[in-house]
This record gives sequence, structure tokens and C-alpha cells, in this order.
Amino acid sequence: MFHRVVLQILREIEGDLAGFKCGLAHFFLQHTSASLTINENYDSDVQADTETFLNRIVPEGHNAPWKHTMEGPDDMPAHIKSSMFGCSLTIPITDGRLNTGTWQGIWLCEHRDHASPRKIVITLNGV
Repeated sequence: MFHRVVLQILREIEGDLAGFKCGLAHFFLQHTSASLTINENYDSDVQADTETFLNRIVPEGHNAPWKHTMEGPDDMPAHIKSSMFGCSLTIPITDGRLNTGTWQGIWLCEHRDHASPRKIVITLNGV
């Protein structure tokens, strides 16, 4: 499941972000079974299609070929999907705003069926 989290992130950092004319915002997700990505933030069909794609190339369930199933049949597929997208993003800051494209947004990609709370560490650098 994919969660569009850019608005939540902006609420958390807007005060600090406003102080930067030019810089970089780094986002790091402290988990191995979820990921971060930037993708279209308008049409939710993009999220559904991305989920369909991932589930076809990285199957889950008891018939899947994975050895690592310590935390359930979705455990290893979650790790693979996380590695595919990655756990961090770096976005330019311009005039106190994240400099993303018109349709771009930050997605928290949840690859477990029943996930625990997730934490993103945010570091802002610049002038």
C-alpha cells in the first residue's frame, strides 16, 4: 500500500523549511520492509498500478520461492520491494519550499500486510 505523505511531512517541517533560500532536504526511512519514492501525487490509479506491478514481479504467499519467512509470507517480498525503491530521498529546497515537479509527491510505500508505525528522519541543509 502506498501513502502520499508530502502534506504530513510539510506540516512537520514548514517552519524550518521556510528559513532556507537554497538547500537540500534529506528523508531517511528507518525500516527495511517499507520504502520512500517520488511519484505522481494526483491520480491514485498510479498507486494501484504500481502495487499491481510489484506484486507480479515479487510474489507473496506460501507458494513464493523465498526462504526468509521469519515474520510471515510477506516478509521477504517486503525486503525486496524496499530495496527496489530505497529508504531515502533527497529533494532540493528553493525559496523555502521543496522543489518538486508539478505532479510529484512523496510516497511512503508500505510493503507489509500488517505494518508497525514508520519513522522518517528529516535533515535540512543549506542557506
